[in-house]
Amino acid sequence: MTILHTLKNRRSIHTFKKINIPSDILKDIFTYASYAPTHYMTEPWELIVYQDEGKSSFIQSILSSYERIGMIKPNNEPKAVKMKESMRDFLMDIPHHVLIYFDRKQDQIRYEEEYAAVCAFIQNAQLAAWEYEVGMLWTITPYMHDPLFARDIGLGENVKIAAVLQVGYPKSIPRNKGRTPIEQKIKFITE
Repeated sequence: MTILHTLKNRRSIHTFKKINIPSDILKDIFTYASYAPTHYMTEPWELIVYQDEGKSSFIQSILSSYERIGMIKPNNEPKAVKMKESMRDFLMDIPHHVLIYFDRKQDQIRYEEEYAAVCAFIQNAQLAAWEYEVGMLWTITPYMHDPLFARDIGLGENVKIAAVLQVGYPKSIPRNKGRTPIEQKIKFITE
């Protein structure tokens, strides 16, 4: 595939086969991702890959966060228990959860530069993964903004969780929904 073909044909994947991606392929994908532009060559991205039984404590931290922030009722009523079990099962079925974070800078400009670099890294990862027939879903979910969640998973308080990528071999690939013609988004100023 060419990069232009991959850019146009990559899709966000929502359902995955229950097969792990070999570690060497994941390393290759994230090595290619690391060629993202980065101000001052800081390469701010850090990754934690949760897989196999390592997903259990991560998912428990997600569920605990959802209880704290009110998305799940923190009780043992049958409906709440069923919802937690359903979420746990859904998240456990995803082969890999890749948490991407960086150290939070006090300087707003440096913070935005680092965040932009991390986002470029994430997009590169998605494109590289597609070349390996690996799918990803870039998620930004409420638990990422819960400061106690970062503590629960062993990160310090001075980090920004940029994303959690759900990663695996696609069970199905969504259809191409097209894009808005660029002519509707672009302006050329000549004078």
